[in-house]
Amino acid sequence: MRIGVVTFPGSLDDSDAARAVRFAGADPVPLWHADHDLQGVDAVILPGGFSYGDYLRCGAIARFSPVMTSLVPAAAKGLPVLGICNGFQILCEAHLLPGALTRNSALRFIHKPVRLAVENPETAWTRAYAKNQELLIPLKNGEGNFVAREETLDELERNGQVVVRYLDGAPNGSSRDIAGIRNEAGNVVGLMPHPEHAIDPLTGPSADGLGFFTSAVKALAGTGA
Repeated sequence: MRIGVVTFPGSLDDSDAARAVRFAGADPVPLWHADHDLQGVDAVILPGGFSYGDYLRCGAIARFSPVMTSLVPAAAKGLPVLGICNGFQILCEAHLLPGALTRNSALRFIHKPVRLAVENPETAWTRAYAKNQELLIPLKNGEGNFVAREETLDELERNGQVVVRYLDGAPNGSSRDIAGIRNEAGNVVGLMPHPEHAIDPLTGPSADGLGFFTSAVKALAGTGA
């Protein structure tokens, strides 16, 4: 089972995402931003960092990179895609997910573990969890404030597209304490916290993030939860 990890200029967490894929029992496949070929991978992760230096707007330039010209139609056809932090920003810019990520409400960079609740355990990236399961996962961002029109937020709530929510209030000011969402089909998920930094208690605050990666492995294998 092969899961691609895209590296953009400025990516910081691609190696961590690849490590998480290995921990989950799959083979990480490096994908370069300038290539169109997805190399036949079974799923793709857009990792955290500062793609293209966050110039113009976070994720706005990466959205037009060659690899995205292949990824966007593949995602529309059902390819599982996970965007973490900057990856979430890219997914929103590419219109694979609704809404946008803006400057943190306190106008400061945030780096700390946060408590999350799993709201939807039925996506390709969350089926290893139980509904309302509590997770402890690091958050590190300067532009993690998820915003959308009220009607869009209502639709996300109504359709079960909120995947994870901050339990102690959104430290970055995200609307309705939303930490992560999915598309309507459930194959594309974006979240601001970093599950790849919580796969082993020796290197993170918990191993609670590993389920995002084992979920994809089980989904691809067709083994269920």
